[in-house]
Amino acid sequence: MVSRTIPVDPFDLVIFGGTGDLARRKILPGLFRRFCAGQMPPQARIIGAARSELDKGGYREMIREAIAEFGGDLTGTEGRLDPFLDRLDYVAIDARGEGGWSELAEMMKGTERIEAYYFSVAPALFGDIAERLQKWGMADDRARIVVEKPFGRDLETARALNKTLATYFNEDQIYRIDHYLGKETVQNLMAVRFGNMLFEPLWNSQYVDHIQITVAETVGVGGRGEYYDKSGAMRDMVQNHLMQLLCLIAMEPPARFSPDAVRDEKLKVIRALEPVASHHIVRGQYQAEPMNEAENPGYRTAVENPRSRTESFISMRTEISNWRWAGTPFYLRTGKRMAARSSEITVVFKDTPHSIFEEDAGRHRNVLSIRLQPNEGITLGVTIKEPGPGGMRLIDVPLDMTFAEALDPEDIEQVDAYERLIMDVIRGNQTLFMRGDEVEAAWAWTDPIIEGWEARNDVPKPYDYGSNGPTDSEELMRREGRAWREVSE
Repeated sequence: MVSRTIPVDPFDLVIFGGTGDLARRKILPGLFRRFCAGQMPPQARIIGAARSELDKGGYREMIREAIAEFGGDLTGTEGRLDPFLDRLDYVAIDARGEGGWSELAEMMKGTERIEAYYFSVAPALFGDIAERLQKWGMADDRARIVVEKPFGRDLETARALNKTLATYFNEDQIYRIDHYLGKETVQNLMAVRFGNMLFEPLWNSQYVDHIQITVAETVGVGGRGEYYDKSGAMRDMVQNHLMQLLCLIAMEPPARFSPDAVRDEKLKVIRALEPVASHHIVRGQYQAEPMNEAENPGYRTAVENPRSRTESFISMRTEISNWRWAGTPFYLRTGKRMAARSSEITVVFKDTPHSIFEEDAGRHRNVLSIRLQPNEGITLGVTIKEPGPGGMRLIDVPLDMTFAEALDPEDIEQVDAYERLIMDVIRGNQTLFMRGDEVEAAWAWTDPIIEGWEARNDVPKPYDYGSNGPTDSEELMRREGRAWREVSE
């Protein structure tokens, strides 16, 4: 592996919720990989902050075990773990009280490093932590805060949260993180769109028939049942992850690749989204796995709510009311316990204006598929003559650029989304983070959809374990002469 990383400036990163699941599974293992890549300067410190009564040694041992369990392939990192752990410190802290804050303030006192505070905690604690950071003199001009989703559960709560954080920090100090935007292929989407003259002239309603965005998961709600049953697929996935993918695929070219230029264009897309009619929405709940219900129960059993009306699947049709996309449908789909784990954006181009071939040659369309996971890559389907005698028979073949195959694996540095985004925080680059007005605009579009099905007492459709969702979702496409791309690994 060849590293092209450039070390960032010296920094202190405080992780509130430093003993939690996200910190142990993603944040700390990712920082260890950045350390091994030579991106972390010698002066950098990582400080865990949580309620657990640990000392520095106990915290380091916890993170040692977390990296062994969740760090992935650690080949080539021999001898690096102890020097990394030496960077770690810990303070037991009460987010809503006074305990531990004087110790943390003393740790941060008198340094000239960048200060980043990662709020890896429940959103209900964001305001309390922000207030205490200011009270103890840590909310200065060098401070940056990272906040995890969910950022509110509707427009009202998102506005309130934005207002609370704005009391203590400027907008350019607030990093609302969506790990989907840190994925390699998501950023390659912008490179494909704006770095290739081949696509941009065709990227509009004149040439594009429709666009599909699918994020399918094979897992159920797992241990998130209590949270998920209050949120559902709409709040948990569509309002943030799928919305961001929609913005990137549909936005106008920004004047430059800079944070506000990119986010201004994304905001325009959200504000141009049409309301979604009730007959253009399908909601579903997964059923138990046949013959294995004890291990893989249905949704209502998993969330311990036998009358739940929360969706674990949603698909919908929407449009964007602007010159570029007027009349072009965008189909969004996400769900749990589906046939395969797959995140994909599919751009389906229109038929040729006139076919010179006989009817038995078949109907063929160019399809651009952008795979986010697994097997990240981009495939463009083109139509050719089927080899052999027997006349002009047409078939579709893929021009495939699977990154792992198209590029030399030894020349690719594998970077997790969290690794990339945390380093962007240290650099002060907000391009891949959501702005406050962007979050509020997304909720302003989402809220009426949720209010509509609640007013109708809508009940999600059941769908089979390991399927592509409710049959009504297929009908949503079929009645317009279209079909979902098959969900596959």
